[in-house]
Amino acid sequence: MLILPIIHLYDISRYKYTEKMEYIPSTIEKKWQDWWKINRIYRVSNQSNKPKFYVLDMFPYPSGAGLHVGHPLGYIASDIYSRYKILEGFNVLHPMGFDAFGLPAEQYAIQTGVHPNVSTNENIATYRRQLDLIGFNYDWEREIKTSDPKYYKWTQWIFLQLYDHYYNLEDDKAMPIKHLVKCFAEKGSKNIHAACSENLDFSSEDWASFSPSKQLEVLMNYRLVYRKLSSVNWCEELGTVLANDEVKDGVSERGGYPVVQKPMLQWSLRTTAYANRLLEGLESLDWTEALKNQQKNWIGKSKGAKVFFPLSHPSNLSIEIFTTRPDTIFGSTFLVLAPEHPLLEQIVQPEYSQEFIQYKEWVLKKTEREIQIAEKTPSGVFTGSFAIHPLTKEKLPIWTSEYVLAGYGTGAIMAVPSNDERDKLFAQYFNLPIVEVIDQSEFPNASIEDKVGTLVNSNFLNGLRVMDAIEKMIQMLEDEKLGQRKIQYKLRDANFSRQRYWGEPFPISYDNQGIEHPDPIDELPIALPDLDDFLPALDGKSPLSKLDHWVKTSNGNTRETDTMPGFAGSSWYFLRFMDPLNENELVSKDAIDYWQNVDLYIGGAEHAVGHLLYARTWHKFLFDIGVVPTEEPFKKLINQGMIQGVSEKIFLSKEPLKKVWSFGQGNQPNETILEVPRKIVLSKKHIEFYKNQMGEDAFSTLHVPVSLVENYGILDNGFLTLEKYKQLVEERPSLQSYFAIGDKGYFDGKSGSDDFLISTFSEVEKMSKSKFNVINPDEVIHQYGADCFRLYEMFLGPLEQAKPWDTKGIDGVYKFLKRFSSLYNPINLENTQGNPSKEELAILHTCIKKVREDIEKFSFNTCVSAFMICINELKKLPSVHRQTLKELSILLAPFAPHLSEELWQVCLRESGSVFLSQIPFAKEEYLEKDTILYPIAINGKKRSEIDLPSKMAINEIEKIVLASEQLEKWLEGKTIKKVIVVPQRMVNIVVV
Repeated sequence: MLILPIIHLYDISRYKYTEKMEYIPSTIEKKWQDWWKINRIYRVSNQSNKPKFYVLDMFPYPSGAGLHVGHPLGYIASDIYSRYKILEGFNVLHPMGFDAFGLPAEQYAIQTGVHPNVSTNENIATYRRQLDLIGFNYDWEREIKTSDPKYYKWTQWIFLQLYDHYYNLEDDKAMPIKHLVKCFAEKGSKNIHAACSENLDFSSEDWASFSPSKQLEVLMNYRLVYRKLSSVNWCEELGTVLANDEVKDGVSERGGYPVVQKPMLQWSLRTTAYANRLLEGLESLDWTEALKNQQKNWIGKSKGAKVFFPLSHPSNLSIEIFTTRPDTIFGSTFLVLAPEHPLLEQIVQPEYSQEFIQYKEWVLKKTEREIQIAEKTPSGVFTGSFAIHPLTKEKLPIWTSEYVLAGYGTGAIMAVPSNDERDKLFAQYFNLPIVEVIDQSEFPNASIEDKVGTLVNSNFLNGLRVMDAIEKMIQMLEDEKLGQRKIQYKLRDANFSRQRYWGEPFPISYDNQGIEHPDPIDELPIALPDLDDFLPALDGKSPLSKLDHWVKTSNGNTRETDTMPGFAGSSWYFLRFMDPLNENELVSKDAIDYWQNVDLYIGGAEHAVGHLLYARTWHKFLFDIGVVPTEEPFKKLINQGMIQGVSEKIFLSKEPLKKVWSFGQGNQPNETILEVPRKIVLSKKHIEFYKNQMGEDAFSTLHVPVSLVENYGILDNGFLTLEKYKQLVEERPSLQSYFAIGDKGYFDGKSGSDDFLISTFSEVEKMSKSKFNVINPDEVIHQYGADCFRLYEMFLGPLEQAKPWDTKGIDGVYKFLKRFSSLYNPINLENTQGNPSKEELAILHTCIKKVREDIEKFSFNTCVSAFMICINELKKLPSVHRQTLKELSILLAPFAPHLSEELWQVCLRESGSVFLSQIPFAKEEYLEKDTILYPIAINGKKRSEIDLPSKMAINEIEKIVLASEQLEKWLEGKTIKKVIVVPQRMVNIVVV
């Protein structure tokens, strides 16, 4: 029998009907990838009469390791959906680019001397090759990378717009700073309601008397990007400041290096100005509630009041606090300030100053995260000063403690130990008064912080319920001008400076008086200069500070040498894809009006409070200034689950063993005494026995590169042969000192028995190089093809769930594709007479209906199952009609584009790409069955079944069922009370 690859079947008529066709991915996939590229099949135009649909992946940082099999999961899902929408008649934008700035490239440059631009471009080339190998329908003519000056020119442009705007709280939007200057000139700061760092009080006369530098200093207080001295997350090893979301458990997320608090002059982004709009905007988004809640919790809206506590000395100063519990103010017995609070410099008394300095230095070595999560003994220092309670006029001691954070609220609290757990712990430790002000006896299960109960020991609030007392106290504070109603957010302004080389330069320079000067827009981009020495300069300055010829401008100014953070370029990249070659605008009005925003965004959940929050903030700003027509950038967001790696491990003894046991028949131990005590390596097979002998903690595990493991991917079936174990020892020389006991035979570090075999222990973990469980998709595609790889990733499980990479099912997917392609044989391809049978149409349209419904639900794993069921049913028929094959090839195209293109153009001999066709619709008339198999129940228990016409009337069904001979024995001697017919479902006869 002749085995013939599909690619050769251009003239079907010359082959006999008995011949079969063979599916050979390596033959067809490269061919169609080249054909799509040459014919620009995936080129997308902004000029189209079709409705638009914008599908976007969170673009990757191009690491040197390239893609592993976990990375393409979301990309495959977005590719399937974008191809599906194309076949539905949409003009689909599905672009790809690279988030190319960042710390890893710079760290690599420090270690190797390879310039970040060189390593980044090499890594991008690797990613491009791998992405092309999988067959994605990206329009590569729209590719962007954030490190390209033509791209970051517009990142710098956005920065200048932010610099030149402030947030008007009355209009609830960003407005030009010149509007604020006009208000200052006319009225001073009176009645100015704007987001700012500090509430300022000056008249129009004061403003006119200010020097230009003083005026700029005042305006800096309002700008949406502003410069200030602030406490930041400093990572010495990385030589840069990190954002809060880049610090995890006191160490940098990148590299795991220690992070401490350090005061530095930094650029910041006033994200807090948009806090309420960020919250409100979530309601309109098709995002999961879990993701929305992450953002809500991060933004942390709190309603309460700000209250002023005057100092006893000096009496002209007061401490502003924010509280969500103004009802408990009569229970306040002391105040606590954050160690960085600016007032402490003035109020710490001399006898406490040395202790305060030491304490502050100790605190600054910690991160906010460490302070928040630490379970420890309270710490703090008394300042020696007192505040006056605004209502009782009592003197309250002022303390400083790490548990009050400088960046949250005002950095000061009125401590109410009776109704706050942290305050109570602090008061008990330092023996400070506790005054009960809430009677919660009616609520025995309530915590002291719950807003329930009745006020006591609280003057005019006594007898009121908590919520009523809160409102009455706020009103009293406002009436007496002791405070006012306020909404506070946990969200902080984002640090916008990095002391690194590999990032966007700021378009800012400073004169000899330190006054900032923005660069003219027509001089953008301010290009990142070449640099050979990537190590940070002294005092935490950027490596750029060492380039005197670049730092000094032609007019004698000094350039800003910090660079922008990684999130700068990724906060607006989705807009540039709409119009990537535009040299005159960030995006043209025609392009933005057509594409509007992203309809479907797919990416990892780890970006919930980082990238997604920043991107939404920037988008709202661009909306305010008229650049974009929508308030939100991403309509629908899906977080794909993680494909986890299967790690393979062997066991190592922690200490040398004087005895080891060999194993004879039936796995029975025989004692063997080593001449020299040795540490041992154990297989999974013998670990329980040795743990019983040596103790549970006597052994640790060692990750084994999965490339060495036979049967890898089949959980707990992996093993190392003697040859593979020798290779492991070469890679890990420390193992030479170990004595390895295998399931069979031994290895002493240099030689071993030929039958040596050691079984490995499997564990599902994150796929990473450190765990030696990374699987390169190139290897899978080489063996099975890109289409098989695509379908298998979808077949592993629901898109949004985590799942392990387990290869035991991939052969089944490969066989399915072979079975699918085998339908396109000469007999079926020549079957053009008449119409398909009713049975064939029912199979086809059931599949069409299921696949289309499940694609819309992003349930791609069940789509693959539906295809498998369909093909199995069609294979039972004597032949399949050509029209059925045509519709199936289109339906499969989003999932297996290479095979579908081959079937469409070569086998079916249709003109043009399959992706220029239209996806079939399921027709209900073909889904209806001629007959229905009705189960017949007597008193709810099934006793028989009967085939009846699907459209038979209920009374006719009842007659036929009651006349059925099969039911005679069940009805004999019984009285029929009722017959219940559920159309097309069942019949139940009630008897007594």
